[in-house]
Amino acid sequence: MNEASRGPIRFGSIIAKTVMYLFLILVAITCLVPFYSMFITSTHANSDIARSLLFWPGDQFMDNYDRLISTVHIWRGFANTIFITVTFTCLNLYFAALAGYGFSKYNFRFRGGLFLFVLGTMMIPGQLGIIGFYKLMNALHMLNTYWPLILTGIRDAFGIFLLKQIADSSVPNEIIESGRIDGYGELRIFHKLILPLMAPGLATLGIFSFIGKWNDFLTPMIILFNNDLQTLPVMIASVKSQFSSDFGAQYVGIVISVVPILVFFSFMSKRIISGVAAGAVKG
Repeated sequence: MNEASRGPIRFGSIIAKTVMYLFLILVAITCLVPFYSMFITSTHANSDIARSLLFWPGDQFMDNYDRLISTVHIWRGFANTIFITVTFTCLNLYFAALAGYGFSKYNFRFRGGLFLFVLGTMMIPGQLGIIGFYKLMNALHMLNTYWPLILTGIRDAFGIFLLKQIADSSVPNEIIESGRIDGYGELRIFHKLILPLMAPGLATLGIFSFIGKWNDFLTPMIILFNNDLQTLPVMIASVKSQFSSDFGAQYVGIVISVVPILVFFSFMSKRIISGVAAGAVKG
């Protein structure tokens, strides 16, 4: 009776796992199709791209690439975007972690009100303040420089909110007290003890910050006037003739711009998984 009753249970478990894996495979294919289409489209001529939906690779990739580099300084834009994005992301992670840790572990006057004010800024679309931002940068003589694109990384309401929650759940007060007993200053406690504990949250925020800044189009287009200072999204959008867009060259530029995002995402996602696994083992 026991063996007979286990048979249907095992069979039902196999069916459930099969359905789950098929669903996950379908989701993965759905996510990969846009990337596949992007790579395939970059290998075809403009006439083929405009005429039909493409499924197989073509032989026009190098021709599209040659037109791209003859139109814009794509690798200069690549280097510009790398510099802006990496610097912005580092500033964003550090100051968001510092502010989130402060809101989480320090008791000071008006803490609750200040945190609510920070959360309130998340409800205001950034586009509403672009005119005021432009005037402020003009008054500070920062137009056509990278400072407006980089220094905005020190304020991130979402990052502060996210890392405050991480500090609430992952940073025990005993760790802070032990650091103080050992004679550590507050900043040394933050750098040596707190930041490693917040690594999974930092990796998560790093993905959002890096991708968001890498794909930023509006702010560089408004702030930067010199073509040699422009970022990849602006350069790719400018690849067009007088009367039409060069889709083949644009898709090659998109391929070039997507590769660093995929590499960064794969690296940081491993940090998230390793941090969660370590927390599970400790728990």
